[in-house]
Amino acid sequence: MMKYVRLGLLCLLAAVVTLPLVMTLCASFMGEAELMEHIGAVLPGGSGRALTPTLPAAPTLRQYAALLLDTSVYLRMFWNSLLTVVPVVLGQAVVGTLAAWGFARYRFPARDGLFMGYIALMMMPFQVTLAPSYLALDLLNLIDTRWAIILPGIFSTFAVFLLRQFFQTVPYELVEAARIDSAGEARLFVWIGLPLGLPGVASLCVLSFLDNWNLIEQPMTFLKSQDKWPLSLYLPRIGESNVDVAFAASIVTLLPTLLLFFYCESYLVRGIQMAGLKE
Repeated sequence: MMKYVRLGLLCLLAAVVTLPLVMTLCASFMGEAELMEHIGAVLPGGSGRALTPTLPAAPTLRQYAALLLDTSVYLRMFWNSLLTVVPVVLGQAVVGTLAAWGFARYRFPARDGLFMGYIALMMMPFQVTLAPSYLALDLLNLIDTRWAIILPGIFSTFAVFLLRQFFQTVPYELVEAARIDSAGEARLFVWIGLPLGLPGVASLCVLSFLDNWNLIEQPMTFLKSQDKWPLSLYLPRIGESNVDVAFAASIVTLLPTLLLFFYCESYLVRGIQMAGLKE
């Protein structure tokens, strides 16, 4: 009996979580007039009660055509996001992997204290480090460039924390056996560390992409030119007169992260599990 109760509660929770996504998807295929009948009451100057968007009475793709074909703004910001997020993800994979292997497999002075410093930095919100980050980037003349987002993102403390958990699961005996066979430190990392830690690297890439694709505060602070803005800054600036386009833009923006999540779900779940392991 309890099994069915838990199943029912989980289904109810899943329905509540997915309901906003389903409503957004349905609204993205509605014409402007039909959409205003549903949500016009919550817009400035509206009155009455808003209705939950259901299946559109007359589905249309006009707003998708207006978004993707009538103007280049959305596509330009889409590429801005890709040109920022992809280097960050690749950089985190390289830098985080090397640093995490060092923390997991080598003993050196102040190793534990330094790693605790990593954890402390990971728990700090962006607002705490905003001023020193801005001053450092301004000193390097990187303000209003993509590198102002890419460089701080590459040296993520979370990447080191997550991958260290994976590398600590590499059997000590396996590493020592390779050393006895005259394997150098570089070969240990390439032929043992990377293959066994590949699920962790994959989960890091997924988590990093999901996080950086939705960045708002960093681009808003460090990028002054609107032609360099990512999609995360474009969506909130679509006016009330283009509500139908806003719903279409939300769906198209969501697609890359949604597809990546479903394709790499197993890696993501394993990464979250490993990140919670204690020594």
